[in-house]
Amino acid sequence: MINVQLLKSYIKHRINAKTRHGIHSPFVYKLVDEVIYDYSLHDEYEAIEQLRKLLLHDSRSITITDLGAGSHVNNNKQKLVKQLAKNALKPASLAQLIFRLAQERRPRTIIELGTCLGLTTSYLAMAVPDARVTSIEGCPQTAQVARENLSKLNIGNAEIKTGNFDQVFPEVLSQIESVDFVFIDGNHRKQATLDYFNMCLPKINDNTLIIFDDIYWSRGMEEAWEEIKAHPAVSVTVDLFWIGLVYFRKGQVKEDFKIRF
Repeated sequence: MINVQLLKSYIKHRINAKTRHGIHSPFVYKLVDEVIYDYSLHDEYEAIEQLRKLLLHDSRSITITDLGAGSHVNNNKQKLVKQLAKNALKPASLAQLIFRLAQERRPRTIIELGTCLGLTTSYLAMAVPDARVTSIEGCPQTAQVARENLSKLNIGNAEIKTGNFDQVFPEVLSQIESVDFVFIDGNHRKQATLDYFNMCLPKINDNTLIIFDDIYWSRGMEEAWEEIKAHPAVSVTVDLFWIGLVYFRKGQVKEDFKIRF
């Protein structure tokens, strides 16, 4: 089934979005030119994408515990791993962009809300081997497959915590001094998204990047994105349609950008 609202939002975004040309912010121009539009192959990509190919043929059935807004594709309780790999994993182009965004920031700590099968977790961990990656997943069986995948890739700087984001996320935040890099990819509801954003605010710094996934998932998510953009602590946002980037650079002129990706 076609999500008509999503399609309308996408068309509107394509009409209004810019490429690197016409961007007058040196910070955002550099971000677009050197990170967002970096289509070169990084060595780390190959192993993760080989694993993706294996997952696309994995016929194991797992029981899904869905604590968020569910899926537009398939909300059955039982799913095959290959179905999740096809419908729920970030496409390579987007996961690799998140890899580059993490690599550019060089965060000490990375938090991911929504592990799924662990491929984006793997990209984050490989992007910054010195960082500590904590990924939170609501579904125990999905988390177990993700742990297996991290092991297959010999990733040692990432851990997966299982539980409700509303309970586990504050616990994780309480254990770190500063929020450096957060990727929020789960529970696609307006209030939950705003709650997770507000939980981060006491620990942000000038280098903090928060990435919100599926900002056009629903009208509620669009409303949440608009509220986040308007928050006084936010200096720069970059709307790539599929994800939204939020920066907190003190002294930076407050601007919002729509970029084609």
